[in-house]
Amino acid sequence: MKKISLLMCLCLSQFLFAQHKGNYDQQISRQNIVVAEYGNAQRYGSSTSNLARNVNPSANIILDVQALYNAKATSYTAIFNISQIGPTAEDANKLVNERIDNVRKQLLAIGIKKEDIAIDVISFVPVYEIEVQKKLFSTKYNEVPKGFELQQNIHIQFKKTQQFEKILAACASNEIYNLVKVDYFIENIRQVYKKLQDSLLALIKEKKEYYKMLGFDLADYNVIMADDKYCYFPKDFYKNYQAFNSISFEALERKKGVTKAKKQTSYYYQPISYENYDIVLNAAILEPVIQVGMHIKLVYSPKPKEQKPAPKTEIKTEHKYYVISPDGKIDVKELKSN
Repeated sequence: MKKISLLMCLCLSQFLFAQHKGNYDQQISRQNIVVAEYGNAQRYGSSTSNLARNVNPSANIILDVQALYNAKATSYTAIFNISQIGPTAEDANKLVNERIDNVRKQLLAIGIKKEDIAIDVISFVPVYEIEVQKKLFSTKYNEVPKGFELQQNIHIQFKKTQQFEKILAACASNEIYNLVKVDYFIENIRQVYKKLQDSLLALIKEKKEYYKMLGFDLADYNVIMADDKYCYFPKDFYKNYQAFNSISFEALERKKGVTKAKKQTSYYYQPISYENYDIVLNAAILEPVIQVGMHIKLVYSPKPKEQKPAPKTEIKTEHKYYVISPDGKIDVKELKSN
């Protein structure tokens, strides 16, 4: 009985682990993931098969630090597209205004201000149809105007993500289903960059003290540097995949064909991985956020040693003169110099 209970616990733990892992990137069944329109979702991070990294000593000291800030948007703007046709320009304009007015009333009821709703007219063009004109010996196809098409975009600004569901419901109740995009905004991004900068400067100071304890005073080094900052929005980090299983044992037993159905494409938010960052502020993410990053790289190279000038050496020269006598005898005399 104990063995059976232990076996059941092990099976249950494996099931819970699989559910926590999710359908994306399942290793149990590789055919559960198929290529979508843009391919499987991109994987961030290196393989875990070789966690050790080679360390190569160098005469240069490199301080390469990166910081990431997960900033929640202070406001959002949802853009919906609405298209309306009518037999005349007046009818098309009247119909679209009725739908927009109904949306505006429902949005005001949930706390959206009137000034947070804007209308952007995209196009207002006549719509043509083909009219067939048959004669005795020929047939003509003529384009004739049959009405007008009016397209507009509704811009709705809101500050709480909980309001977005009610905005969707208000638009859907008025047959507005085309959500173009949702933009994220930060009121003062300069403060975010200032926090990242202060965090990196404190980390660089700590690393300098660490190298000094190892016996490397960076004051004795020449330094060059480079820095960078960037900002990524959630729309750039949505990935897609398809999770399904097309095997049918019942169809195999009955020896009947399988009618393939259209497989649903799933989307999920995959933010920047933290593995290459030294500092991550607001690391826990509950909803899509704006990711602001900063990168500073310092390269320290040893200063060349000052070469002392070589000591001057005095070269003493002895002067001599020769005395030749009339009989050809040569006598050498030294010339004393003061």
